[in-house]
Amino acid sequence: MNVAAIDKILLIFFHELQSYFTLAGRTFVRIFRRPFYYRECAIQFDTLGFSSLFICTLTGLFSGMVMALQSLIQLKPFAATSYVGGMVAVTMIKELGPVLAALMVAGRVGSAITAELGTMVVTEQVDAMRVEGTDILKRLVVPRLLAMLVALPLLTIVTDMVSVFGGYIMASGYSISPLLYISGLPQFMLFQDLIEGVVKPAFFGVIIAITACYVGLNTKGGAAGVGAAAKQAVVLSSVLILVSDFFMAKIFLVFRG
Repeated sequence: MNVAAIDKILLIFFHELQSYFTLAGRTFVRIFRRPFYYRECAIQFDTLGFSSLFICTLTGLFSGMVMALQSLIQLKPFAATSYVGGMVAVTMIKELGPVLAALMVAGRVGSAITAELGTMVVTEQVDAMRVEGTDILKRLVVPRLLAMLVALPLLTIVTDMVSVFGGYIMASGYSISPLLYISGLPQFMLFQDLIEGVVKPAFFGVIIAITACYVGLNTKGGAAGVGAAAKQAVVLSSVLILVSDFFMAKIFLVFRG
């Protein structure tokens, strides 16, 4: 690969990066401007939030059960199985809960947003809205962003609660009482962990919404392009979630002192 090819790749990358953050910045500015599409926000919250409740619940249940099972196997030789509740809670609430919920929502909701907006682009519905004087970002992007900002933290809380319950299901098979299981929670959990478990999914929701809308609004190539854009949005959102999770964990670690 010669220097010209590398230069072209870098130019494309930084152009896309600039366009991505420009879309994000303009969208956040429009959140506070009229008109406010309350009905559209409610529809998107129902579509993006409640529709993902089952898959997040299922993910949380079995993740908690697996986490508890592995913890019990490791703790049993040391007669420390009473700590399994705290280990499951701190692991799920701080890390696995937000990440797993975000990845599930990115796969289900992110692809749906991209496909919907991409279809509107290739069928020239977006161009028609622009001709009518409609603010595309205010009408299409802001409601989806607000819906994800509210829905994903709530879905993550449900995932965390179900995962802790799933951990107890496994712990009960090792003769651990509910009181003993719950008593292990404050030994591992801090209030900052709860804050971290809510801030992370809110940030992940922004990533999912902005990425899906950006890819969807830049869809090209007809029906085949819509499918490729949906796949690209899911992959890009998942990578950004995992990368940002690492840096957010480092930031919270610094504030913890």
